[in-house]
Amino acid sequence: MADELVHYDVSAGVARVTLDSPHNRNALSARLRRELRDHLETATEDPAVRVVVLDHTGPVFCSGMDLKEAGGASSSTQGVTEFPAILESLWTSPKPVVARLAGPARAGGVGIVAAADIAVAADTATFAFTEVRIGVVPAVISVTVLPRLLPRAAHELFLTGETFDAHRAKKIGLINSAVPLAALDEEVDRYTGMLALGGPQALAATKQMLRRAPAPSMAEDFDRMLTLSAGFFASAEGQEGITAFAQKRRPNWVP
Repeated sequence: MADELVHYDVSAGVARVTLDSPHNRNALSARLRRELRDHLETATEDPAVRVVVLDHTGPVFCSGMDLKEAGGASSSTQGVTEFPAILESLWTSPKPVVARLAGPARAGGVGIVAAADIAVAADTATFAFTEVRIGVVPAVISVTVLPRLLPRAAHELFLTGETFDAHRAKKIGLINSAVPLAALDEEVDRYTGMLALGGPQALAATKQMLRRAPAPSMAEDFDRMLTLSAGFFASAEGQEGITAFAQKRRPNWVP
């Protein structure tokens, strides 16, 4: 709908969730958060969706929390209290999530980038953890950001609030690819095309595997992973993939 702040459409197995609030630099207002959460839930529940792309209109990907709404609110009514659920839904989504950035991300916007499985940015995009410069702490986003960043870089950038470019963002692990703006869509399509080749259940299980807590011992971890691996080799999806490979055709899950 034209009056939405977040749009949703699906084509060829790819759900595109687009932030469309350029008047406030796609800030995470209450309404935008609500629509983003709802569309992510729709994508998760739709069996036709294989990959989710987070996109945006306007020159800025996301400027973080809406500070106009935050002014005067108590700690219990701050919009940031709703934000963990959005980050967790991105992090734990059974569908791979790709963030497409044609412009800057700040604060909470960087948390969203980190929560995505893959992030592709125009090489002109910039990033910053600006929280300390307005007297607040980048606490919530640290849950998704810290697993991505090199520790030294995290300390430096969280404490200084310094702006850094897409090339450094790639170097420290925040994003996967920095390309010229003209090549951005091609690079996003390259990733979504590769992701769509994976079995839906295998992709979901692989995401869970990547998030698993450390086992008490290597032997126990091997035992758990052997069970997971053998189960998928014997599964209907695994057998279809093996058969398709032998027959030199694409598996039946490829859009």
